[in-house]
Amino acid sequence: MPRPRRSRWVWFQPQVTYFKPVGIPLAQLEEITITYDELEALRLKHLEDLEQKEAAKKMKISQPTFHRTIEQACRKIADALVNGKAIKIEGGEVKMVPVPGFGRGPGRGWGAGRGRGRGFGRMGIPPTKCVCPNCGYEEAKVRGIPCRSKKCPKCGTPLMGA
Repeated sequence: MPRPRRSRWVWFQPQVTYFKPVGIPLAQLEEITITYDELEALRLKHLEDLEQKEAAKKMKISQPTFHRTIEQACRKIADALVNGKAIKIEGGEVKMVPVPGFGRGPGRGWGAGRGRGRGFGRMGIPPTKCVCPNCGYEEAKVRGIPCRSKKCPKCGTPLMGA
């Protein structure tokens, strides 16, 4: 029996998780899946211009594992582009890096006493609505505007993503 895979640390949460060729109905498309760790490897190597050793250290994996991850991601993306397939971003054994101001805590440090670990929740999927933790008021999440920057119109408490 193989040992369990270690979680890879992901520092980026994509806002868009699906790409498809224009003009082809979704029902006629094949779909490939890129995991969050494969996307993170691509981002660190090609957008952040980190060496493989540095990027692997940031993701808390070995350099050979990083190399295999990025090769697999490149192969999948090339297949999708050349053969006209849709790309879906989801899954993988990942840990989202905590965002300051969210999570458990006594009022100091990372948690800052706000929330109950709902920062990104649900395996890195962005929130779809903003909710007041006190009175339960809900409103639709607007892309690009963090829920915590809005206040509840009923009680004035900062909203949280849900």
